[in-house]
Amino acid sequence: MFKKLSQNIDKLNKILEEKNMQELIYILGNKREIVKRNLYAGISRGVGIGIGVTIITAILIILLQRIVTLNIPIIGEYIAQIVEIVERNMR
Repeated sequence: MFKKLSQNIDKLNKILEEKNMQELIYILGNKREIVKRNLYAGISRGVGIGIGVTIITAILIILLQRIVTLNIPIIGEYIAQIVEIVERNMR
């Protein structure tokens, strides 16, 4: 039973390796495919970075605004100035 299972796993592994090799050969042989995949990857990374930075910046601004409302003397004034500068530049 284990021998047959092992043989089936070996067959499956061989098939997957062949399919992967065929895909790699196709990609390496086709320059247009390389450019297309890299273009999609670059656009996806750029959009992801933009969205990520926007979300993190928004969270930081919200946290800073809440710290200001706590009225901590030195930190509150400093953060209030930072929030004012950011809000002024957003308009």
